[in-house]
Amino acid sequence: QAQLVESGGGSVQAGGSLRLSCADSGYTISSNCIAWFRQAPGKEREGVAAIYAGGGSTTTADAVAGRFTISQDNAKNTVSLQMNSLKAEDTAMYYCAADSTSAARLCWYDFRITGAAAFRYWGKGTQVTVSS
Repeated sequence: QAQLVESGGGSVQAGGSLRLSCADSGYTISSNCIAWFRQAPGKEREGVAAIYAGGGSTTTADAVAGRFTISQDNAKNTVSLQMNSLKAEDTAMYYCAADSTSAARLCWYDFRITGAAAFRYWGKGTQVTVSS
């Protein structure tokens, strides 16, 4: 089973950048639906971006489109989230999540419709704090 470990969080000024990484030591990322979620204090967990590692296609939430990019490195068995032009409202705990799906359309359905409940495997999170 997947064992997900996030890294790369930290504190940054508004307008700055951070790169988060999700390492999977349990099984191969390349055949799965991998997503980044975030949760700010007092708010529900929300999807940020997802990648269907079987084909490399990606999707991002409207709130971060054009600023955040999700990518995979199969050789390192990692999925990264490049975050640019960070805003104070991006402050949250960021989680990596994974599940097995057989097609990209199922990954997008899980990410956009079902949400966090669709993903079986989770990391412990990494904190991102953006100061204005």
